[in-house]
Amino acid sequence: MTNSIFIDTLKGIKRERPPVWFMRQAGRVLPSYLELRKKYSFAQMMDIPEVAAEVTLLPVYDLGVDAAILFSDILVIPEAMGMKLTFTDKGPVFDNPLCSGKDNFGKLKNNIQRLDKIYQTIDTILDTKPENIPLIGFCGGPFTTFCYMVQGLSSNHTFSNAVSLIYKDINKSKEILEKITEMSVIYAQNQIKHGVEAFQLFETHAGLIPEELYLEVMMPYVQKVSDEVRKTGTPFIFMPKGLGNGIETLTPKTADFVSIDWQIPILKARKMLNPQIGIQGNIDPRMLVADIKVIEKNLEQYIEFGKNNTNWIFNLGHGLIPEIPFENVKFVVDWVKKTDWKRSI
Repeated sequence: MTNSIFIDTLKGIKRERPPVWFMRQAGRVLPSYLELRKKYSFAQMMDIPEVAAEVTLLPVYDLGVDAAILFSDILVIPEAMGMKLTFTDKGPVFDNPLCSGKDNFGKLKNNIQRLDKIYQTIDTILDTKPENIPLIGFCGGPFTTFCYMVQGLSSNHTFSNAVSLIYKDINKSKEILEKITEMSVIYAQNQIKHGVEAFQLFETHAGLIPEELYLEVMMPYVQKVSDEVRKTGTPFIFMPKGLGNGIETLTPKTADFVSIDWQIPILKARKMLNPQIGIQGNIDPRMLVADIKVIEKNLEQYIEFGKNNTNWIFNLGHGLIPEIPFENVKFVVDWVKKTDWKRSI
């Protein structure tokens, strides 16, 4: 047993309760984050290691979560591949998305030094974080990153140009996916070298294409990232949002834990997933906008599941949304920690 309930759970060590953390926990639900945003743009916050480290640790101090996740963005991979990216008030926009010209992909040149500041951020976090709080590293799933690179902006979440390219030119699509995966592996390996203790792959848009197409074309690239991460002994969490029944095909070789979205009831997800794979999630983040009594009633439904499933990480089916009051998120963290999960240790 370590001093981290999160790492113990990832490693299959039974603890008195599930660990709790949230995707997008270092963001707009935190008053302290909003204060920093008055001084820095989003891009500046990521680019200044001391600021990115501070933001990473805000939810640890403000909310009391059991793990920190690196404050960064999945689109640093396209940037490191030479694509110019601007973070606007409406979301990230690429100057020259791959759909805008036939030769844009050929012009890509690795700018791997772009990632150095992120490794500096990790170093700073490890120098300042509480000892019992592990740091989670991450990157975007190959398909999700592909969608943004081809489409060029985040406001159109159907990513019609990206999906069309897969059907029109599967060879070109695979060429792009291969390059993304190569860079993602380098990025993951370096995060681990700098000290992250777990790694999550965010495949946010797995549900955009048919399940069988995702499993056939995209999963081999996911597996490459997983293999390289787990080769180091680092636990690997896979979040295939929207994959649906496709989670039945995942094996213990795919991931140590799978993060489940809210479209699948957690009991059903547990039956669908290989029993050797841990489970993370799947609370609907929109539920956290409700009255505290409503939230508590919904949370109580998880006690029996948490009692019987010690390889479960308490989390959401996706990230926190800005409309959620800070007090509600704090209530949830405190509730998880104070609840009797009826586990015999």
